[in-house]
Amino acid sequence: MTMDYGLLGDRVDADEVVKWTEKEFQRHIEKQATLHGWLYYHPWRSDNSVAGFPDLTLVRDDRLMFWELKIDEKRSKVTPAQQQWIDALAATGKVEVGVYRPSDIEEMLEKLE
Repeated sequence: MTMDYGLLGDRVDADEVVKWTEKEFQRHIEKQATLHGWLYYHPWRSDNSVAGFPDLTLVRDDRLMFWELKIDEKRSKVTPAQQQWIDALAATGKVEVGVYRPSDIEEMLEKLE
């Protein structure tokens, strides 16, 4: 089944979405964030960064979101360092934090609108 997961005719086959690599997934989300007026940040090389920090930091107006991106659930799990960051950020009660997979694309696009 083909579904519209983006703007400007960016149509994607639902079966293909779940096969995306993490890099493809991230690129798609970054594109959609930009089209919806979000600024985003992704560390270019995580090997020189503090372990576990979320993949994407997104900001627009008074909203700040931290998203950890994972591919399918069986192969890609949150590390202890990632979970520590997720829990610490969520505990502030001031930001939106989530772990998302390609199967969550519709929920993610709603949050970006």
